[in-house]
Amino acid sequence: MVRKRGHSILSGTGAVRAHARATGKSEEEAARDLRYAFLRETAQMLGAQIALAHHADDNAETVLLNFVRGTDLRGLCGMRPKQGDIVRPFLEQTREELVTYAHAHNIPHVEDHTNADPNAAARNYLRLEILPRLRELNPRAPQHIATTARSLTALDDALEQAAEAALSHAKAQDGGISLSLDCFLAADEVVQPRILLHLADALGLGRKDIGRKQLDAICALAQRGGSAERRYTLPQSATVRIADGALTMAFSPAALPKAALVENVPLPWGNFELTLLHKPDGEGISLRVPEDGEIITVAPCDLNARLMLQGANGARSVKRLCVDRKLSLTERDALPALYVGGRLAAVWRLGTDVAFLPKDGKRARFVRVVPR
Repeated sequence: MVRKRGHSILSGTGAVRAHARATGKSEEEAARDLRYAFLRETAQMLGAQIALAHHADDNAETVLLNFVRGTDLRGLCGMRPKQGDIVRPFLEQTREELVTYAHAHNIPHVEDHTNADPNAAARNYLRLEILPRLRELNPRAPQHIATTARSLTALDDALEQAAEAALSHAKAQDGGISLSLDCFLAADEVVQPRILLHLADALGLGRKDIGRKQLDAICALAQRGGSAERRYTLPQSATVRIADGALTMAFSPAALPKAALVENVPLPWGNFELTLLHKPDGEGISLRVPEDGEIITVAPCDLNARLMLQGANGARSVKRLCVDRKLSLTERDALPALYVGGRLAAVWRLGTDVAFLPKDGKRARFVRVVPR
């Protein structure tokens, strides 16, 4: 029929089962991936758009399926008539209307035999078991669902525009994307999660890695108030940091390495340069002379490790000492910790454990610490 109308046909094949195994998806989802990949590749080659035959019943199924699985507003909007390189010209027509038209004009069509099996897929169950019951309540149920989806789409678009307007004030900063906290909080609470998703897009994080739970937690942190730095960890080593009047989303830097200090050899480490010396020179940390076999190393500080500082009533955790000195989370992460023979001896800006302090009149070692 296509050739009779003067059109050409391009076809392709794909290893559906292999793709399903490789991606962990069902064969139905894998086939959809390969089908859309072929359509997009062919459309790009021809400079054409992709027209899909989704109709009002398909859209009603999509809305209901998203609803029962759990979704946000966007999932209740169903399919859009135009979305990127895809158009859906039949989205306002029901399946019955299309079948009637095809019969009236002698247009043949092919049915996928699996469509008649309600147990083949959740969508089939909705189509064969649920929608017929909804039509018993109202014969135009699919159309009404589609109308509601269109109204929700208009609302969704308005919320997206509000989020994009707020995002226009964001800027690249410290290897991430930063937005004024006042600007974020000025947005309606229903818009704030969308702003976070746009920040994730700008960072290249990907929305699939951020769910409702994470979005709500970040919004709650932002709304908490106070001047203390707050932080939330996201997948892919990304973090949201709220401090200094800004909300910043960034990928966490790679953990600083453990490294041995060699006498008189400066060692760049994070934001500092450390040099092991025989006597004090500038700012730094004094330690007792290591015993045979002990090596002085620098590494990130373990927040749960404990230091017994001179004059203190008992050992305290590094985390507690950081809080006492009102160090921000960013400052805390950058602190170099010195280890002697694998034991925590001192942490810059916190102090030296009494077990590693130089003895009166005894030789000592000095680690000079210079900010870079």
